[in-house]
Amino acid sequence: MPKRGKEKNTVNKAKHTKLMNQKINKVKLEKQRNKERLKAIIKKSNEEKKRES
Repeated sequence: MPKRGKEKNTVNKAKHTKLMNQKINKVKLEKQRNKERLKAIIKKSNEEKKRES
């Protein structure tokens, strides 16, 4: 006989998925910010090199 009531662990699975998505989005955002920061640093150093020469 099937169990009655709500399905097992659906609430926990939904919470886990939500938390994992938050973590993945956070990592993506950090990588994107890091790339932008490095691009800005490289651009600034290239401009300084052009000014010196």
